[in-house]
Amino acid sequence: MSKTLADLFLDELQDIYDAEHRITKALPKLVKAATSPELQTALQKHLKETEGQITKLEQVFKSIGEPAKATKCDATVGLLEEGDGIAKEFKGSPAINAALISAGQKVEHYEIASYGCLIEWAGLLGHDKAAGLLQQILDQEKGANDKLTELARAGSNEEACGEEESASAGKSSAKKSPARK
Repeated sequence: MSKTLADLFLDELQDIYDAEHRITKALPKLVKAATSPELQTALQKHLKETEGQITKLEQVFKSIGEPAKATKCDATVGLLEEGDGIAKEFKGSPAINAALISAGQKVEHYEIASYGCLIEWAGLLGHDKAAGLLQQILDQEKGANDKLTELARAGSNEEACGEEESASAGKSSAKKSPARK
């Protein structure tokens, strides 16, 4: 028997359900590792959102008549391990917040891609309620990613340059990077 889009949808739903559970366990470590109060607040806010996303995913499972079940998300395991390594490597460094933001954005981008696919597939499969719930989660993930970008640009990236380099960076601040249009 060949696999169908419905099978793929369920597999990926179980994958992201596992991912969100793992992320709720990882976020408190990132909050503790961050030295920026703004970054700590943003991560704490996203932890609460993630807990709500788990509830929404359970509603998605219910709406399609399936039990909420997690299947190990290898991608998230790898991304979170990388984040742990970054937190250890940059502990005490002026680059710690920029490093944590980078690790967080990698996770957000994975989630954004996953939810985008799930929404499309839910629509094709006629799971309109599921698609609506998944869209709410996607909007939160995009918001979290945007907040991390904002924090990076508001100072974490410049702090990462360190004291010696920040003076020379200040002299060339008139030159904006292409990403900062």
